[in-house]
Amino acid sequence: MPSLDDPLLVFTDVEGTLFDNHTGEWQAAAEWLDRLRTQSIPLILCSSKTAAEMMAIQKLLQLQGLPFIAESGAVIQLDEQWQDHEDYPRIINGSPHADIASVLARLRQQHGWKFTTFGELDEHVLADVTGLPLAQANLARLQEASETLIWRDSDEAMSAFDQTLQQLGLRFVQGARFWHVLDERSGKDQAVNWLTRQYHHYRGERMLTLGLGDAPNDAPLLDSVDFAIVVKGLNRQGVQLRQDSPQRVYHTMQEGAAGWREGMDHFFGAPSVEQT
Repeated sequence: MPSLDDPLLVFTDVEGTLFDNHTGEWQAAAEWLDRLRTQSIPLILCSSKTAAEMMAIQKLLQLQGLPFIAESGAVIQLDEQWQDHEDYPRIINGSPHADIASVLARLRQQHGWKFTTFGELDEHVLADVTGLPLAQANLARLQEASETLIWRDSDEAMSAFDQTLQQLGLRFVQGARFWHVLDERSGKDQAVNWLTRQYHHYRGERMLTLGLGDAPNDAPLLDSVDFAIVVKGLNRQGVQLRQDSPQRVYHTMQEGAAGWREGMDHFFGAPSVEQT
């Protein structure tokens, strides 16, 4: 079992994991956020959201200066202490957003596939579609290395679309609500492994890793860490992991932030009265 005294990194999905799917609330995990901060354990957010959105979430949770993984792994923000790194402050993995958007427009024209990208929606429509306030919807449009789309065609068309993207070196990833297209060289798993190696380099010791996620698209992240917490989610298929032993993986009974807290309590014990 991991310990808070280990050289530890915690990677967490955001939507449906740290944040409740229905309410967006995260306060049930607040005690644990404080505890990790007190122990100087990096909490690294991983999401399909843009870097601009992630920085706003970091500010809300008092995680400024830590790395994060945005756009499903296509963007990696470096730790603020790594200013000597040649890629500081941010890495873009693979093709930029403009190139991906151009490919999608060409494929739609050639094949007639029905989908709408976030880049094609004005801020008011995007706010309506996502349910985000206008200011947050604007941040969601600031994609750097991926494109988010709303699929409006059949499952058969989606399969053909996916195969075509693979032939072009692109990934088609299902998020919590929407679909994301990014370079095949990107992914949460690659980003997690890269950041873990960087921490090893800068701290001079092997880091123990823990990951939290709630959806099938979090499986690569959870397969890449030493210990995993599968937060109960909305997807009926659940999360299929390569190594799902009780010693390595805990499945929560609760959803969202309450499940996040439950999983951390399982591995490390609930915060004592003195720690709260």
